[in-house]
Amino acid sequence: MKTDLINRSNVFAHKCVKLAINLPKNKLGSHIEGQLIRCSTSVAANYRAACLGQ
Repeated sequence: MKTDLINRSNVFAHKCVKLAINLPKNKLGSHIEGQLIRCSTSVAANYRAACLGQ
């Protein structure tokens, strides 16, 4: 179960980053790209931190 969520969160982050880098290269696209990358990669990082805290 633990490794399943780790793998799923990593796949989610990877797919979001791939989506983000394909957004239009304008002001709005750049803003959304940064937001999407930050929020999607934080899921895996927060889960790892929670597991270490237990």
